[in-house]
Amino acid sequence: MHLATPVVAWETVDRLTMRAWLAHLSRRGLSKRSSARALSAVRSFFRFLHRADLVETNPARAVGAPKLEKRLPGHLDRAQMETLLTAAATRAQEGRFTDVRDLAILELFYTAGLRLSELRGVNVADLDLVAGLLKVRGKGRKERIVPVGSAAQRALREYERARDTLLGAVGPKGDRRAFFLSQRGSRLSPSALHNAVVARLGGVDEGAGLSAHALRHTFATHLLDGGADLRAVQELLGHASVSTTQIYTHTSVERLKQVYRESHPRA
Repeated sequence: MHLATPVVAWETVDRLTMRAWLAHLSRRGLSKRSSARALSAVRSFFRFLHRADLVETNPARAVGAPKLEKRLPGHLDRAQMETLLTAAATRAQEGRFTDVRDLAILELFYTAGLRLSELRGVNVADLDLVAGLLKVRGKGRKERIVPVGSAAQRALREYERARDTLLGAVGPKGDRRAFFLSQRGSRLSPSALHNAVVARLGGVDEGAGLSAHALRHTFATHLLDGGADLRAVQELLGHASVSTTQIYTHTSVERLKQVYRESHPRA
């Protein structure tokens, strides 16, 4: 025989009732993220009841949402990244425009840790391959200067030649300001850029479901693994707060723990 769930009138619900309900959700095995969504729905419902004068206050407003676990970002290890870039370079040697372009995209993502929107927005005038620098327009129209590594510089120069050939073929309708172009000569769309990168990532780790953003995570993780200063990585990523960058230190620590478990005789 199952005990019936007690019925509670809406007007009698208070902060303690709400806290007991959240504890009940936790005992049922709901994740903190699911509990937070449920609390948000209840807040909205009580806000409606309050506006309709059916309750005097909104008890859900006084209850804090469960603190969400920070999810470690998906990224590639060094061997996977080398496999990805080697495969892209092999395809690019055949000279097809899309393959040459996609290698340049992968190299620039990895060398500069860009967001997808930032890479799409790169203009010809933003790149200085002689100095090895790129001007990036980030969130909130903030600009930053990031270095471009030697391997990326080579790939970008090869792409520049392929881009010039394409623009000569498409004529005046080609976008001469945008750096990364479609085969029609227009600035590459966000979906086309994302799909091109995801297709390459799938060849390295098909079941991981990695997005283009994984290359930004890979950039940050490899820098911190190599001993880079957290503040320097923050500036390179264009994060407003160092707390946002600290998520990558968790990834680095997880890698160290794995090495420890696999290597130490008494782990």
